[in-house]
Amino acid sequence: MADAAVTGGLLLVHAHPDDESITTGGTIAHYRMRGVPVHVVTCTLGEEGEVIGERWAGLVAARADQLGGYRILELTRALAALDAAPPRFLGGAGRWRDSGMAGMASQANPRAFIHSGDAAVAAMAEIILELRPRVVVGYDPRGGYGHPDHIRAHEVTTAAVRLAAEKGWDTPKFYWTVTDGDMLRAHTDALAKRTVDGLPGALPSGWRLPAEGELASVPSHTVTTVVDVSDGLAAKRNALRAHETQITVAPSGREFALSNDIAQPVLPEEHFVLVRGVKGPVGPDGREHDLFAGLD
Repeated sequence: MADAAVTGGLLLVHAHPDDESITTGGTIAHYRMRGVPVHVVTCTLGEEGEVIGERWAGLVAARADQLGGYRILELTRALAALDAAPPRFLGGAGRWRDSGMAGMASQANPRAFIHSGDAAVAAMAEIILELRPRVVVGYDPRGGYGHPDHIRAHEVTTAAVRLAAEKGWDTPKFYWTVTDGDMLRAHTDALAKRTVDGLPGALPSGWRLPAEGELASVPSHTVTTVVDVSDGLAAKRNALRAHETQITVAPSGREFALSNDIAQPVLPEEHFVLVRGVKGPVGPDGREHDLFAGLD
């Protein structure tokens, strides 16, 4: 990667604390090890999230409703593990609330992020104009797995990139974070084999394998960019562990699970789709291998 790519850095937009580590933790660590400034904007505090175990169960929305504040701490620890800048919350911490999953009563809350309107777009554009990132990463139109806040984050980020361009900063490259379906399947199949054969790294007790199509992914041919994050996996695992109310990392470090105990592989690559900007030089596979590819 050219040294000039460091200027302006990388800006990632995520819906809730922990999303940054799950989908892009390796990428964050990878670029920080190369001196690239990395900022993460989180759109809500994740107040409606579930909690793993009894230790923090009283924090949830239906009880003390203090989970969001605790997740600020978790996000701060995770970003420190990745060596990224401290957390930024869209509109300030607590400006918009976690909307919850589709159909939940929490979506009626007027502060829910799904009701954020033009104010959220303006707030995101202000951050882009302040930081002038060379690369912005957001979600695809499905928000990865369909969570209303992820879909709204896609809408807000897309509109803000356009608005910032009108106001003086045309982001050179804009990506969606995705998961390559073929890569996900290969690692899930390997986990299944280890589990059936009783090999080291088998599925932890109480966890289950994902059903076909249960984990969000996209067809491999739609992926434009792959970042080898093997050098950042240790940092990514530490960041995942920092989100202790939400994530459990398997003893092997190869998988993690949310409160549903469905095993998800910690992949050695992270995947993206370029949606704005010019595609840079590609490898033999026809894909970019650097988010800053082609930038002077």
